[in-house]
Amino acid sequence: MMLQLTRLIAVLIAAYACYACFFFLIQRTFIYPGRAIRVPSTPPPGVVSLWLETAYGRSEAWFLPANGADSGRRPALLFFHGNGEVIDFLPAEAGWLRELGFSVLLVEYPGYGRSTGKPSEKAITAAAVAAYDFLASRTDIDSRRVVAFGRSLGCGAACALSLQRPVAALVLQSPFTSIRPFARHFLLPGFLARDLFDNRRALQEYAGPVLIFHGLHDDTIPFTHGRELAAVARRVRLVPLDCGHNDCPPDVRVFRETVRSFLVAEQAIPAAESAGKVTTEP
Repeated sequence: MMLQLTRLIAVLIAAYACYACFFFLIQRTFIYPGRAIRVPSTPPPGVVSLWLETAYGRSEAWFLPANGADSGRRPALLFFHGNGEVIDFLPAEAGWLRELGFSVLLVEYPGYGRSTGKPSEKAITAAAVAAYDFLASRTDIDSRRVVAFGRSLGCGAACALSLQRPVAALVLQSPFTSIRPFARHFLLPGFLARDLFDNRRALQEYAGPVLIFHGLHDDTIPFTHGRELAAVARRVRLVPLDCGHNDCPPDVRVFRETVRSFLVAEQAIPAAESAGKVTTEP
């Protein structure tokens, strides 16, 4: 009887080890599903497409200048999308940010869309840093007012960037503390996560202002993640929203006005430039 029990335990341990190894190898398939999204071979007409060179490949980015931009140095916003998106989905959505006076840079992840390479924490961080450096080098951009906006996975890119460059402010929509807690959903230990995106540590170290939006009913990234991040950030505003993950924000106008007032208060954009410019249009 004891021998049979020992054999059963050994089989179960071996099966679990095989399962853990299999998950370790394929986990990026779950983390980066957007790499399977097919896009046209060329960007749409009227888009200023550029390429960010990194050690992990060439990442595409789209530069959308501020509406009515003059010869002065303007604030800029780096937009990092979720793991199930590509930048092709975003130009219309960035319109309200351009109305506020921001020049917007939509950053594609390695392996997504037309970008080369493969997505990983290091590759995405390298693309984010290259995107920041591109903006900071432009004579029409005020490098002291470069804001990072992250959505879902994009919060990891924004937070990672804040550890390496002087980002003026962080706006995080549905952020997560790190990748490790999600391993538990698969009955696995967190140390098996190949890409960590330790947003908790990033916010502990970041001294600038942070605005966090999080859905109270989010079953993809639970609200507790946003609350835990708000607890460790130095200068933070947490805005709970009556929504889940993919239906946020529930009220677009209120969301945009909250972002605008936050950035005005933190002097990322002058009040005179943004007054009356929040719309519900895409």
